[in-house]
Amino acid sequence: MSKTICLNADIGELPGINGRALDRAILDVVTRCNIASGGHAGDQESMTATVKAAYARGVLIGAHPSYPDREDFGRKPMSMSREALTSTLLQQVRALAAITRERGASLSHLKPHGALYNIAARDDGISRAIVDVTIQSRIPLLIGPPNSCLSSAAREACLDYLAEGFADRAYEVTGDLTPRTVHGAVLETDAERIRQAVQIASTRQVTARTGETIDLPVRTICIHGDTPGAL
Repeated sequence: MSKTICLNADIGELPGINGRALDRAILDVVTRCNIASGGHAGDQESMTATVKAAYARGVLIGAHPSYPDREDFGRKPMSMSREALTSTLLQQVRALAAITRERGASLSHLKPHGALYNIAARDDGISRAIVDVTIQSRIPLLIGPPNSCLSSAAREACLDYLAEGFADRAYEVTGDLTPRTVHGAVLETDAERIRQAVQIASTRQVTARTGETIDLPVRTICIHGDTPGAL
């Protein structure tokens, strides 16, 4: 029996003409996209171009908000009150939503980025703030890690949730992503990434960095648009 799985991509993060060209190429082969909304990357010009390209290809458009941290690309934790975090996330999502409405479309999902994604996997307060932002923004679906605080918060709020795995990131035996500070956290070759993507799609399992096979009950696989070789 054939098996299928949704592919999603984090895009709108790389600058200039080359960044937009890579985004368009990735959009040719994915089902959903998560567009950088100004927190860690992205601006009015990149959001507009990426929304236009996604809409033209029938790709579902999602917001990809983060800690307001362009210097470290949203990949370092930030100490913020829940109110301040909610405010900056809403600002990012609303900026992208306005552009999307201009195309006659709407945001189909939200996926937190970077450190925010990782912290939400294990922090009840942060995960609830993200769920609140998703609901306030009238977005019907949240993307995030399986078996996490974020998935539990979405379930409690009766919000649709799409559990996600990664083609280009290593996993620990706990099911957590390997921290980027650890050597080998990002899979560097096409062969490694393809092998992992096919394993996840066909078995809903993944081989951890230390060699164990673990369950990974996901319904979508992510490609990071800023990873060399992503396309």
